[in-house]
Amino acid sequence: MGLNFSSSSLRGSEAYDLVSFDSHIHTTLSLTNQLSHQTTESSPITGAAESEVSLRDRVEDFYELTKPRLSFMSVVTAVAGYLSADPTRDFSVLFSLLVGTSLAAGGAAVLNQWLEREADAKMVRTKNRAIPAGRIAPIHAFIYGMGLSILGCFLLYKGANLLAGTLTAATIASYVLLYTPLKRFTTWNTLVGAIPGALPPLIGWAAAEGRITTLGWILFAILFLWQMPHFFAIAWTHRKDYAQGGFVMLSNADSTGQKVAIQSFVFCLALIVSTLLPVLLGYATWIYGVIAIVAGIYYLRPAIAFLNVDQRDAAARKLFFASIFYLPALLLPLVLDLWLL
Repeated sequence: MGLNFSSSSLRGSEAYDLVSFDSHIHTTLSLTNQLSHQTTESSPITGAAESEVSLRDRVEDFYELTKPRLSFMSVVTAVAGYLSADPTRDFSVLFSLLVGTSLAAGGAAVLNQWLEREADAKMVRTKNRAIPAGRIAPIHAFIYGMGLSILGCFLLYKGANLLAGTLTAATIASYVLLYTPLKRFTTWNTLVGAIPGALPPLIGWAAAEGRITTLGWILFAILFLWQMPHFFAIAWTHRKDYAQGGFVMLSNADSTGQKVAIQSFVFCLALIVSTLLPVLLGYATWIYGVIAIVAGIYYLRPAIAFLNVDQRDAAARKLFFASIFYLPALLLPLVLDLWLL
């Protein structure tokens, strides 16, 4: 999980009528049909498909492979952690944080899709992503993802400090090596995936101070708790797709959705409490506290509706969109309160 928050845009096949490489086959096949059956790195279709794609489309595919909207959320939360620590105004450190986090988040997203390419090919929501659709060869995606990840960690290590670089590496490793494979074995994957998703604020905090103090861990808790209703809403909305892809999600194990709804509600309540800790511990004023309460109620309303079986599908979509608006509505006032009041 990490901060898995939006889906990639879908695009149709780029070329048709690819002639088979087997000399014994004389029938011209549709490239779209061939790509839908590709599952291995060695398939000749991949190389031919890539040669048919224009440079502009190729660049767009590699860009989308980084899940830019999801990666942007990681950057925002990392910067929120950096600013909350009230750092010295060192532009070079902030620049390293922005670029390094962007590269690392993008690299983790690429490696995630590289590992899940066969499952993605089975799901309607993801089958037209660049790797399962054959527009980018798996080996190229792997090299790309590793390159972005290593460069991001190195930039944070050199531009900020060792702790920031180490936390970045831990985020990538836990997302790719723990969360991603666990999706095939246990419903606990959502809880595990929330850990790398909550680490970016600590990366920002570490970049600012070189250590992590109480408020930094509070930000980690806020991000961790926020993700649970967010991902439960996604999992319920796309439960059939996840099942077809072979992922073990709570929404598939719970056919009525009652467990998913109850857990979403409980995590929302815990989130509201955690957002008030900066006020209760004296870090922020009640100006931020009031905003946190209002934002929490806004997030809680669709979670309550999610408990109603008759409203469950519609409420899940509302809960997802509420989660997207909630996070900046909470973090921006917190940073401003810490800096200005």
